[in-house]
Amino acid sequence: MLADRAKINVRAGHGGSGCVSFRREKFVPRGGPDGGDGGLGGDVVLVATRQVADLRRFRQQHHFKAVHGGHGKGALRRGANGGDLLVEVPVGTEVRDEQGTLLADFVAEGQRIVLAVGGEGGRGNVCFATSTRQAPRFAERGLPGGELWLELSLKLLADVGLVGLPNAGKSSLLAALTRARPKVASYPFTTIEPNLGVFDTGKQRIVLADIPGLIEGASSGVGLGHRFLAHVERTAALVYIVDGSAGAEALSVALTTVHEELVAYQPELGERPAVVVVNKVDLVDGAEVDGAEVDGAGADSAEVDRAEVDELLRAAQAAAAAAGIHTVGLPLAVSAVAGSGLDELTRAIVTAFAQRRPAPSPVAPVVLRPSGDRVGEFRVEREEGNYRIVGAGLERLVAKADLGNEEATRYIQEVMEKAGVSKAFMRLPPPRD
Repeated sequence: MLADRAKINVRAGHGGSGCVSFRREKFVPRGGPDGGDGGLGGDVVLVATRQVADLRRFRQQHHFKAVHGGHGKGALRRGANGGDLLVEVPVGTEVRDEQGTLLADFVAEGQRIVLAVGGEGGRGNVCFATSTRQAPRFAERGLPGGELWLELSLKLLADVGLVGLPNAGKSSLLAALTRARPKVASYPFTTIEPNLGVFDTGKQRIVLADIPGLIEGASSGVGLGHRFLAHVERTAALVYIVDGSAGAEALSVALTTVHEELVAYQPELGERPAVVVVNKVDLVDGAEVDGAEVDGAGADSAEVDRAEVDELLRAAQAAAAAAGIHTVGLPLAVSAVAGSGLDELTRAIVTAFAQRRPAPSPVAPVVLRPSGDRVGEFRVEREEGNYRIVGAGLERLVAKADLGNEEATRYIQEVMEKAGVSKAFMRLPPPRD
């Protein structure tokens, strides 16, 4: 089974803590502070690669943790930075957070994005030495790394999608046009996962995707509709395949149903260039699979068969026009088993693919480390009778402080005083009774 859904937890490394140390060396009295800074925590980076086919790996492993940064040491030795953790995902993967927000769309080999940023390292006590504080006995703690749950969904990167009701012959056509060997049988829902195949026109290679059969209500989640339809989104053109042996009326209903489900799932799918194919014409009027006549009527029977095929093609053309399908050329009559009409189908697919629209730019936001907002940039908010100081610089400073250390607490108080926190409180209106 194709693994096209996964949920994982990524956690970046924590930053290392700064060191409290004093230089102790023979003949050097009062050497002063020499505690080094802590190292940065490692990032978690997702990388797109074609060496991975699906999301199967994430069925067994759900948690990914980067390396923590090393703690600072004496003699001004800085802690080692934690190594980044590279997590490989297949090309075609979309990454969303738990709220469903799209964070990244991997559509190219080697594309990467940092989704969990490593924590900052704490400063050693040497950073807090001043003319009035010559022997600081405190240092900063490292910040924790970012952590979040991600939902991964794989959407196949195919050029052309083969769509239709179950048992319309999509897998047979894929096998006839390419070297792919999907499962083929005479019962519905033979295909339960998308299959890919490639055919070479001499000038270009076109990837075909055999999408498992769609049924009425697929766009609203009936069966596995959503999972099947997701693999159609990236295709540049569509091939609607209908079963000609079922008759003109059933053919029209099938074509309309498939188109309506595609549009209901994503309206833009209805605007893709499309080829309409009437398959299984070898079964029309009792003809055998190999194309031989079974009634022995000779030329007259062949003329009757052609007339019925023409009627099917007219019905398909009328249904496509009524549904608003953007067809490229007229509907085609083919037989995947007998091999008839495949050359015309190949040319029609190439023509439809040539009319594709430019692909949208991939979603790949740039993730930055904390920008080091100035401590003086803050605001005071009232919350249910209490006050809250909001400011990235101050919040990060307090988070890194060792509040159990009296000297560190005094330092934080000094910084807040210089930033104007007390003056900001004085300017606030008195609380209402």
